[in-house]
Amino acid sequence: MTGIVSVYATFANADEARIIARKVVDERLAACANILGPCQSIYHWQDKVEEAEEVAALFKTAEDQAEALIARIAELHSYDVPAITVWPIAAAHPPYAEWVRDVAKSKR
Repeated sequence: MTGIVSVYATFANADEARIIARKVVDERLAACANILGPCQSIYHWQDKVEEAEEVAALFKTAEDQAEALIARIAELHSYDVPAITVWPIAAAHPPYAEWVRDVAKSKR
């Protein structure tokens, strides 16, 4: 494994995604964030099927920072139950993986 992961999250809009992405990158919880275009989400919420336009983002971080990153995104997020998941990265260009690990170092 590479020691890095991608954290996927959806947001209510591009502004929220950008504000949170900037904060977690500034805090070095993530080395990088890619804010993707709007997407249409269909989901169950409070016993109803809902539809909403959301904005997805991918955060690149060191594997040992994933839980802290998830917690921080959740803390800053406007949703009661935000979708935040970790995608393991099985292979990556070695210099890129090293850069992610170096930037998103644990502060321990």
